[in-house]
Amino acid sequence: MEKTVEQKLQALWNLQTIHTQIDKIYQVRGELPIEVADLEDEVAGLETRIEKIKSELDDLEDTIVNRKNQIKDAHNAIKKYEVQLNDVKNNREYDAITKEIEIQGLEIQVQEKKIREIEYEVSTKTTKYEKAQQDLVERKKDLVIKQEELANITGETEKEEKSLLDKAEKAEKKIDERLIIAYHRLRKNAKNGLAVVTIDRDSCSGCYNQIPPQRQLDIRQRKKIIVCEHCGRVLVDEEYAQESVNK
Repeated sequence: MEKTVEQKLQALWNLQTIHTQIDKIYQVRGELPIEVADLEDEVAGLETRIEKIKSELDDLEDTIVNRKNQIKDAHNAIKKYEVQLNDVKNNREYDAITKEIEIQGLEIQVQEKKIREIEYEVSTKTTKYEKAQQDLVERKKDLVIKQEELANITGETEKEEKSLLDKAEKAEKKIDERLIIAYHRLRKNAKNGLAVVTIDRDSCSGCYNQIPPQRQLDIRQRKKIIVCEHCGRVLVDEEYAQESVNK
């Protein structure tokens, strides 16, 4: 059976009333859910950063070990060449071995220079690593505090919220799909979440623009669904709204 316009308006107003109560619960929680989510993201980001720096430090330490091994190999090579110098038979062999000793000496200098550069990088990254760890400890403390605050507030209103959400779900089933889509679109676009509003002092109580007398009369007759020409919200008269609340 097709519902009358008055029944549709009553269903819309009832749903808006329920959603307004839900919105008030969310307002009590304020920015806490966002703050908790932001801190969770920050903690996760710091953990990823710490893991990355630790991996980089491990790679640098491995590189230092490899370069020290190369220095050790160069020293061993020099000792070997120095022994060979005792057995040279001519100047050509002497020059060749001396050249090899010189090359190994240069290799040692290059590796020592690279090690100093890497050790400086290790020092810099270690400072960043320690700072990130310190930040992580602080952010985790902040997160625990905020989570506890949110849990306390949520615990106080959880039962009421669930009851209201159940009511809203049942109320939506009484409204045809076209109106529900329009209703949710209006709620999404409205800063205060109001899609259905009353007339207050000859004005729309959603955007506070004045409503012409003839239009107010049409609204009170409840023969058609009328929206505010300025904000698009569905309009109901105060008397009807009060009747719906009392039902």
